Amino acid sequence: MSEIPSHPDSGTAGDRFNELVRLMARLRAPDGCPWDRKQTFDTIKPYLLEETYEVLDAIDSQDWPELAEELGDLMLQPVFFAQMAAEAGHFRIEDSLAAINQKLIRRHPHIFGEVIAETAEDVKRNWDDIKATEKTAKGHAKAALLDGVSRALPALAEAQQIAAKAAAKGFDWPGIEPVFDKLQEELTELDDARRGGQAAEIEDEFGDILLVMVNLARFLKVDPEQALRKSNAKFRRRFGYVEARLDEMGRPWEESNIDEMELLWQEAKIALKSGN
Repeated sequence: MSEIPSHPDSGTAGDRFNELVRLMARLRAPDGCPWDRKQTFDTIKPYLLEETYEVLDAIDSQDWPELAEELGDLMLQPVFFAQMAAEAGHFRIEDSLAAINQKLIRRHPHIFGEVIAETAEDVKRNWDDIKATEKTAKGHAKAALLDGVSRALPALAEAQQIAAKAAAKGFDWPGIEPVFDKLQEELTELDDARRGGQAAEIEDEFGDILLVMVNLARFLKVDPEQALRKSNAKFRRRFGYVEARLDEMGRPWEESNIDEMELLWQEAKIALKSGN
């Protein structure tokens, strides 16, 4: 049996990170944990996404002890991937750390060099320009602007990046009012498609509305992903209240009706807003 670290919670951040790396190597060793040894890059991928969303949940609820724990779970994922890569002779975790350290220095010349960047927009523009230069230096052919947006992203995140990149090159509305006009135009087109009854056209017009909403969020400086997550959480709370009240009244769902549920929904809005 391997020795268990005597003080896993002591030391600097570097000490603790090194301990995590050593623990992961031990779990993947020939006489290590059967489950950890069985994993591959493909089997671990879902956990990376799952842990990311658990971090977001902790942030949304502002549960700082939970966030600390979830960030630890998230950090385990790149260490796990890097350990498997090291075993295959591809790279080590040290290479990943060196790469991000060097990248942060290169892409912040306003901090570590002589470039001037007075706004966040200036910083983002410099970052994108440096990134494009780096790709060219590596021998990559000049890519189309939107090729840098991964198609593997969730659709909402992809839409955010597409809209932001296009706007950065001047392909944008002059202000927020035309965006509202465009939204109304798309709503009318969706209504026309609905009346026509063509499923493919309905889906197409609905997608256009979502893309306009992402652009509207950009003008309002709202993160649409976070806005939707918060609305989902609000709906959960209010719907849970309706469910609990129906239980108190001894009324199964099938014996209730939409008018009664709507009254309870309005009651939930008041009760939950007041903290009751």
